[in-house]
Amino acid sequence: MASTATGSKGKAPAKPATKAKSPAKARSTAKAKSTAKAKSPVDFPTLDIERSFLSSGVRLLAGVDEVGRGALAGPVSVGIAVVNLEEHGLLADVRDSKLLKPEDRDRLEPLVREWAVASAVGHASSREIDDIGIIAALRLAGTRAWLEILAGGITPDVVLLDGSHNWLSPDVQASLFDTQDPGPWCEAPVHTRIKADMSCLSVAAASVLAKVARDRIMVDLHSEIPSYGWNVNKGYATSAHRDVIRLQGPSVHHRTSWNLTGPELA
Repeated sequence: MASTATGSKGKAPAKPATKAKSPAKARSTAKAKSTAKAKSPVDFPTLDIERSFLSSGVRLLAGVDEVGRGALAGPVSVGIAVVNLEEHGLLADVRDSKLLKPEDRDRLEPLVREWAVASAVGHASSREIDDIGIIAALRLAGTRAWLEILAGGITPDVVLLDGSHNWLSPDVQASLFDTQDPGPWCEAPVHTRIKADMSCLSVAAASVLAKVARDRIMVDLHSEIPSYGWNVNKGYATSAHRDVIRLQGPSVHHRTSWNLTGPELA
C-alpha cells in the first residue's frame, strides 16, 4: 500500500469516500486521455514512405529538396541525401529545415552527412537564374548535386522529390528535329510528393543539407556587401531588404530579372 502522511499519534486521517465512475464514463475519460496523448508528441518524418519502394526492388533512394527558390538574392540550392532502404535506421531530431532553429540545423548537418549513404548540395547562381529561369536553374543545381553523388560511386535507384512538379528531369524532347544536347542529367525515375519534407526523412535530411550550405554562402556574401543584411534575411524579400534595394539598387548577387522592390510605394 502507498504510504500516507500521519498525525502526531501515528494515525492517518480518514479519506472521504469517492464515487465510482460508471463503466461508460470511465471509457469516455480513458478515450479522451488517449486522444490527448496521441496529439501531444511532435510528428517527425520517418522512412515509412521511402520503404514502400522496397517492393519494387529499390534499394538506394535519393531524397531531394531545394531552398532559395523564392529569394531575391543568392543561389538556389538543391540537397540530396541517399538512404539504403534495406538497412537504414532513423536519425533523431531531423525535420524540414524551415521548422528547425539555425543552431539545430548546424548541429544536425554533419550528423546527416554521416548518416546518409551519400550526400551532396548543388547550387545555381543568381546570374544563371536570370539567364535560364528558375525552373531550369533548379534542374542545373540538382544535376550538379546528382553528378557529385555519382562521382562518389553511388547510383541511386530512384529519387523522391519534394513538391508536385518534377523539375529535376530534363524536359521531354520537343520534336525529332530538336538536336539540343541537354548534357548529363538525373536518369533515375523521379517520384514527387507534396510536403515530402514533412513526412519523409530522406527529404527532410536533404533540406537540412541545402539550407545550411546556402545560408553559409549568404553569410559569406554579406561579408563582401553588408548593406543588404544577408546574414539575417539570407537574400529573402524582407521589407528592410527591399528598402535597401530601393535606395542603392541591386547588387551583382541579386536576381535582376525579378521584381526586387515589390509594389510601388504610394
